Amino acid sequence: MEIVRFLDIAATSAAVAAIPGRKAKIELLAGTLRRLDPGEIVAGAAYLAGELRQRQTGVGYAALRDRPAPAAEATLTVAAVDAAVAEISTVAGAGSQTRRKQLLGALFGAATEAEQQLLVGLFSGELRQGAQAGLLAEAIAVAAEVPAATVRRALLLAGDLKLVASTALTGGAPALAQIHLRVGTPLSPMLASSAPDVAAALLATGAPAVVDAKLDGIRIQVHRSGDDVAVFTRSLDDITARLPEVVAEVRALPLREAILDGEAMLLDDAGRPRPFQETSSRAATRGAPAGGLRPYFFDLLHLDGADLLDEPGRVRWAALADTVPATSTVSRTTVETEEQAATAFAAALAAGQEGVVLKAPDAPYDVGRRGAAWVKVKPRHTLDLVVLAVEWGNGRRQGWLSNLHLGARDPQTGEFVMLGKTFKGLTDELLRWQTERFKQLAVSDDGWVVRVRPEQVVEIAFDGVQTSPRYPGGVALRFARVLRYRDDKPAAEADTIDTVRAIGAGHPPSPA
Repeated sequence: MEIVRFLDIAATSAAVAAIPGRKAKIELLAGTLRRLDPGEIVAGAAYLAGELRQRQTGVGYAALRDRPAPAAEATLTVAAVDAAVAEISTVAGAGSQTRRKQLLGALFGAATEAEQQLLVGLFSGELRQGAQAGLLAEAIAVAAEVPAATVRRALLLAGDLKLVASTALTGGAPALAQIHLRVGTPLSPMLASSAPDVAAALLATGAPAVVDAKLDGIRIQVHRSGDDVAVFTRSLDDITARLPEVVAEVRALPLREAILDGEAMLLDDAGRPRPFQETSSRAATRGAPAGGLRPYFFDLLHLDGADLLDEPGRVRWAALADTVPATSTVSRTTVETEEQAATAFAAALAAGQEGVVLKAPDAPYDVGRRGAAWVKVKPRHTLDLVVLAVEWGNGRRQGWLSNLHLGARDPQTGEFVMLGKTFKGLTDELLRWQTERFKQLAVSDDGWVVRVRPEQVVEIAFDGVQTSPRYPGGVALRFARVLRYRDDKPAAEADTIDTVRAIGAGHPPSPA
């Protein structure tokens, strides 16, 4: 097998960034992966993914700015770069700064201009080459001649793209099949699709279905092995140290090993959920005093040495009910009809929860996927608001007025109070229309924000209202998205800031 030069990795990285087609990117990546020596796959796959195999190197921005002139000829191999970075990452003790600088200088001095650019991106963690994990996973499948679904599942279970690449390219599908869930290694959670109402959700899941209360908290995945407990977020960040009450509760359960899926949230003195913003802030605070934040689990993925991922939901949930007390599980009911689902939905809202999730009881736990087996339903709030300003777009929206600044009417002053921004829900047709419309209403343009006369009303859907010191009204909309423009309604009839605050307090006004 030919030796893969580091320049080949740099060339592939640059080409992947330059070409638009997904298929062409995959073929480029697969071609380079095929040529890697087995001992180079881990490092080479890491470089193609835009990262170093070594997580910590001690190399900062200043060291990357002060680098020697590039080499005239390419001599570096993937293995040589990996060895050099490994040596740099292990430097410690007296004189380590000088030694690290010497090693870094030697590496950069042996690199061509293209290789230096790649090294800067790898060391800084800011390589923008387009080879995201999903793209590289498909390239691994092509290079190893195995099904893409097999690679994706192995990646979701292992959580390590480099390991999966090496396993696939050296052992193929049989080796990938040996990758199992590991307690302590987080995996991407199963996600729920959305439906506008319980009738549509029940149509997707089929009947009977299980209806879970959708808690207004943060998603957590808790791993326990003996007395060791780890808590991860939906994005797989380790927040164990921030949630001691969750750790204590799981450590007290009568089990040896488990992976639990659930939510954590703060409750008020009456046992009702506090605003999501408070839960999120509490979970993000290091060293916060314990107390108030409670875990509620809805799935069990592993129990005492047995993986439950591929078991139907009813089996996993029965095991959960046998393992975790009802006080620490979500409210759950089985429904056969739309009326029963509607009753469960109303009960969840009355309890202060965000909505419900309907679940097909025969479905396995589909790691990292969003499908019809879980379908969430939330009450949809809408407001008619006024556009106060618009921002020029970038990337695909370059040249179009995109991000809308939204305002509610203040009935006391007649002015408009800003509630936030959104570009969600805008089709290309709407972008073209609003660009021309707001050019006509513009009163100033600083090259970024175009301020407009407050005349255009837009109907906005949103999931809730949260307090916000960022805006003058003290509140902001959660997950705002554009439904349609209301040319039939003047700005004087837009919804008021009082209406917005009432929704935030849980007392939305009755429809007129």
